[in-house]
Amino acid sequence: MIQTTKWDAADYLETPEDMAEYLRAAFDDGDPRLIAAALGDVARARGMTSVARTAGVTREGLHKALRATGDPRLTTLTSVLSAIGLRLSVQPIHQRPLDRECG
Repeated sequence: MIQTTKWDAADYLETPEDMAEYLRAAFDDGDPRLIAAALGDVARARGMTSVARTAGVTREGLHKALRATGDPRLTTLTSVLSAIGLRLSVQPIHQRPLDRECG
């Protein structure tokens, strides 16, 4: 019989750069459930209790918001990102000139 071990992404997220790249990939995918789960992995890597305290939410609330079936509010998302030393940024999907009317 083959022995397997459970793989946990949180075990491999050691640096802020690792965490940022992991979350960037989740955001690039665009699936809200994947984003929430990835943010949960990063929070566990940083210490769920510490992240919850810094973000101003309960540990249980953080678990609930960041599970794959969770639907975190934007305020929770930005608070958690800040607690783990990251921030949300926005960039255009496609590079194209803006249409401007000349008056």
